[in-house]
Amino acid sequence: MQEAYHHLIAYSLSHPSPQFIHQHCVDAYAAQTADEDTKPISLVFALAGLYLYCEKNYNGKQVQFAHMQMAKNKSSLPAFVLPRNRGKITANDVVRAAAGSERDGEIKNWCHSVWQSYVENHAQILALLKERNIIT
Repeated sequence: MQEAYHHLIAYSLSHPSPQFIHQHCVDAYAAQTADEDTKPISLVFALAGLYLYCEKNYNGKQVQFAHMQMAKNKSSLPAFVLPRNRGKITANDVVRAAAGSERDGEIKNWCHSVWQSYVENHAQILALLKERNIIT
């Protein structure tokens, strides 16, 4: 899956859309591959990014700005439950889609799939984003 992810990184960084879909790829992959050794900030940012994209329809630039705002607050970060299954769609599935609108749609599906797999953590992410004044 890491090779597929690297392919997606190259694809998303060179994507002509001003939506900056690269951020969504980074967040989906980080949340999907997180383990007990993952730094808490990596998982918090990934889940926050997925929430903002999937639930609030933020584009990648807006998610990136939210991450910068979150980084200003150095308070402790909560621990999250790592679900056993992290979504039905993986980077491997996304790269099999044809480049362009089909692949872009699969990136969105991938993000939603990963975000839904973390359902036990949704309320905690929402609370954190409100606490950090990212959303109201």
